[in-house]
Amino acid sequence: MSRPGTYPLGRITAITIVVELLLWAVMLAAWWVLKDQVPGFRFGKPELLKAQLIGPAMVLLLLLDLGWRNRALKRFAHDGTRARVVPGLSGTRVFLRFLLLRVGLASVIVAMAAPLYGTRVEEVKAKGIDLMVCVDVSNSMTCEDLKPSRMEVARRALSQLIDQLHGDRLGIVVFAGEAFVQLPITSDRSAAKLFLNSVNTDAVGTQGTAIGAAIDLARESFDPNTTSGKAIIVISDGENHEDDAQGAARKATEQGFVVHTVGMGAPQGGPLPIRRNGQVTGYRKDRNNNTVISRLDESMLKEIAAAGNGLYVRATERSAGMNELLAELRTMDAQEVGTYRFASLEDQFQYPLGFGLLLMTIGLSFGDRRHVRPIMELPA
Repeated sequence: MSRPGTYPLGRITAITIVVELLLWAVMLAAWWVLKDQVPGFRFGKPELLKAQLIGPAMVLLLLLDLGWRNRALKRFAHDGTRARVVPGLSGTRVFLRFLLLRVGLASVIVAMAAPLYGTRVEEVKAKGIDLMVCVDVSNSMTCEDLKPSRMEVARRALSQLIDQLHGDRLGIVVFAGEAFVQLPITSDRSAAKLFLNSVNTDAVGTQGTAIGAAIDLARESFDPNTTSGKAIIVISDGENHEDDAQGAARKATEQGFVVHTVGMGAPQGGPLPIRRNGQVTGYRKDRNNNTVISRLDESMLKEIAAAGNGLYVRATERSAGMNELLAELRTMDAQEVGTYRFASLEDQFQYPLGFGLLLMTIGLSFGDRRHVRPIMELPA
């Protein structure tokens, strides 16, 4: 029993805790049903659902606040006087106001998590260029003068490039002593990402660095009927020992291609590690048992870019130079490469958002007291 003129803290505490537990049970059950039993439903930002942990904090703050108010009221006056001076304190109204605010906040958090359900089909006419990327996968790309290695930086650069291609078509050629088409030219970025996983130094058995062969193969892999801009990007450390890379770039230019190059490595170079079970067990040596040092050949890559009317950029651990290349690619003529149909999920955030704001507005309009007739009049 609460004293007259105070909040029924014990009753409010018990009911509020029970309701909070029930609310969490309902939310967890709803999450399980929507996640596993409703096909096509998902949250765009599920990490924001963690904000529901604000709920228990609200319960704690409510009870602490009511306890502080009760202590202040008890210090203010005796029970009888307090009942006349502060009439109509309602634990029910306090609880209902809290419940409306709590459920309203939970609904707003659900809206912030971006619930998606139902499909919307859109047709998009894509315009872009055609691009073939030649990636060096020779043993020299294992050098760690770029951290964690030249190969990893090259893969990261290619991944960044794929992410920023919208409407363009891309293919991948891998090369060492020979060149192979790893991915035929396509507009499917998810396929490009999938094939990117297999771009490594084990992709080509014959060692060497045949940049010219890679440029020739990339040139032959384009659709001959395409009139849009066509570009080739060579990602390599430039240690070319196999063929005439500059001549291949000039031939590509004569046929309307542009050849760009990206330098992987550092001029001072570094040794080539030998790994076993992920651990470095030694470094590659030449026939005279000297440690092989691989160095970035910038002059070679600059000559290839110049012959191909393209741009040379040097990759670093912080930037692979993709932004510069993309800016250059965007200056090329683009053509319509197809019409694509996309099925995207519909946003449904407006429903929980509207419901939550409505409940919170009603909750804020609640006072602590019932409307009662005054039983005490002040003397004139």
